Order: sequence, then structure tokens, then C-alpha cells
Amino acid sequence: MTNTTAPSAASSLGLLVLRVVVGFVFAAHGAQKIFEYTLPGAIGSFAGMGVPLPEIAAPVVAFVELIGGILLALGLFTRPVGILLAVDMVVALVAVHLPAGLWVGEGGYEFVAVLGVAALALAFTGAGRFSLDGAFLRGRVPAWLS
Repeated sequence: MTNTTAPSAASSLGLLVLRVVVGFVFAAHGAQKIFEYTLPGAIGSFAGMGVPLPEIAAPVVAFVELIGGILLALGLFTRPVGILLAVDMVVALVAVHLPAGLWVGEGGYEFVAVLGVAALALAFTGAGRFSLDGAFLRGRVPAWLS
């Protein structure tokens, strides 16, 4: 009988590649909001885009993207982090990018849609074998966390 609950090595390698790239992109965007734009600049940007409660939203988004991206790349708490990042992208899509249409060059939602769906896919699948979840947490925490 084959164990159908454990991902294969090939599937785990695919999840590793996806996690590292998507996690890096999220972390880079969070770092950009914190270190390049600075939090006051991000707050101003969010306010200018009409995001509600920008004084709260901008720091929350910045740190969710930075820390969540790092955790995603490492494969640690992949499922809840994937959900947080997917929600982050849904809010960005609806609040900012949807009126501009699909194309990112025109301010559209294609990029946030791909990031959000990738994060959601990782929330559904988990991190795979080649992850901190797989190495340290499997069997020690509820499945929905790893």
C-alpha cells in the first residue's frame, strides 16, 4: 500500500521552488515598504490609494509580507502564513488594483492575483518534505499549521 498523504520527492521539490520564489517576492515587498519607503511613506502611499485605516493597514501589510515571506520561503507554518498572504493579496486586488484591469503595467491585478493564488495553493498543500515544517514539525503540531 502506498502512503498517499506524504508528498513525493518531486512534488516536494516543486513546492520548495514555489515557496522560495514566492516567499522571496513577498519578503522583498515587505522590506521595501519598511526600509525603502519607510513606514510613514507606506502609510502615505496607502492613504493616497484610498486604503482604509492606512496607519494600521500599512504596517500590518509590511510586516505580514516581510515576516510571512521569510516563513514561507523556509516552509515554517506554511498553511497559516499562506492564508495570511493570500488575504493580503485579495485586499490589495479589491482595494487598489481591480479598477485598473488585468495588466500590471497599467496598475492592474495580474501580479497580486498570481501571488495570492500561489500563497493560497501553498496553504492548501503545505510546505512539502523539504521545509522546516517537514523537518521539525510534522506530527508535533496540528496538520493545518504545517
